[in-house]
Amino acid sequence: MRIRKGDKVVVIAGKDKGKEGVVLRAIPTRQRVVVEGCGMVKKAVRPTQQNPQGGITRVEAPIHVSNVMLVCPKTGKPTRIGIRRDENGKRIRVSSRQLRYRLVRSRNRRGRTVRPSFHGPCRHPHGTQGRQSCV
Repeated sequence: MRIRKGDKVVVIAGKDKGKEGVVLRAIPTRQRVVVEGCGMVKKAVRPTQQNPQGGITRVEAPIHVSNVMLVCPKTGKPTRIGIRRDENGKRIRVSSRQLRYRLVRSRNRRGRTVRPSFHGPCRHPHGTQGRQSCV
């Protein structure tokens, strides 16, 4: 499960569609999250010493993770999450919106799919940018 406690998410399906909130609790075994202000249900509460009156209160119920989408902290838009490894081999979560230019495959002049180059200008005499036109 790629959504964690403290993440800002937007609800994409259900009665609270469009609402944004912070994840208060993640339940990975049930694939559910509790989002602040979303999925409110009424719950009967027994009288206790802290609440001698008892009564009916409204609490957040867990909703399935497929119904929420992480909000990218940089762009502020909903995004999917990918897992990448940094230079030390540690797993990090990455926004697909930030990586889209890396993940897009382009085509060369012959119509073949090639990977984009990240190494700057190619070293061929004609001096074109990237490997895309040199393959």
